Amino acid sequence: MLFNSLEYFLFLLIVYLIYWYAFSNKLLYQNLFLLVISYVFYSFWDWRFLSLIITSTIIDYFTGLYIYKSTLTKYKKIGLGISLVSNIGILLFFKYFNFFIDSWIEFFNFLGFTVHSKWNLNIILPVGISFYTFQTMSYSLDIYRKKIVPTTHFISFATYITFFPQLVAGPIEKASNLLPQITTKKVFNYQQSCDGLKLILWGLFKKVAIADTLAPMVDDIFTHYSNFSASTLLLGALFFSFQMYGDFSGYSDIA
Repeated sequence: MLFNSLEYFLFLLIVYLIYWYAFSNKLLYQNLFLLVISYVFYSFWDWRFLSLIITSTIIDYFTGLYIYKSTLTKYKKIGLGISLVSNIGILLFFKYFNFFIDSWIEFFNFLGFTVHSKWNLNIILPVGISFYTFQTMSYSLDIYRKKIVPTTHFISFATYITFFPQLVAGPIEKASNLLPQITTKKVFNYQQSCDGLKLILWGLFKKVAIADTLAPMVDDIFTHYSNFSASTLLLGALFFSFQMYGDFSGYSDIA
């Protein structure tokens, strides 16, 4: 679901109402609900890749505890190594496996050897994999550097990793910033809700009114650049800058 789609805002409204009215003042149920609904949100793209998020979550939850409880530095490094290798391994496999295979084939073909790959896989890049893998790794790194103390509540930690507004496209949130908000009892605040709604509407304006309006003009200029004058090309580059700003800034405001 895209942030500027009707489906997302219906989803957000339903989640908001259930969160505050069905689970008001019940922290465990609120976090459990957010966790489940975040998995549902991700499942709209492809439910099969939930296993990757859950795997990263489990690994870093337990490695975080292991790092914190270890008294010797070498054991702390082992725990951190498990976190880094597993997360980076998953990320590299899904993002670069076919790239490296194709590069080796081109290299051998360049040397005069005919190579046909039997290793290429039909890999789909999971949405948001870079964001949640780096977020889980940052948690383990902060524990290793003694910047934070690990949480002993798995539901709270899993909610921190999968929190749906920033799950598929960031921003990457530090555990020291977001996790305390998840583990603290929440009380409904009308002024905060109004401020949040204003920020969402401002983000939508930048995304829809600015970025999406400029996109067709930018695409036309960039696609048929040989047909336009230098001044038009310069204007296209300027429009592209505003388009990118509207896209990223608008998304960040909504998130």
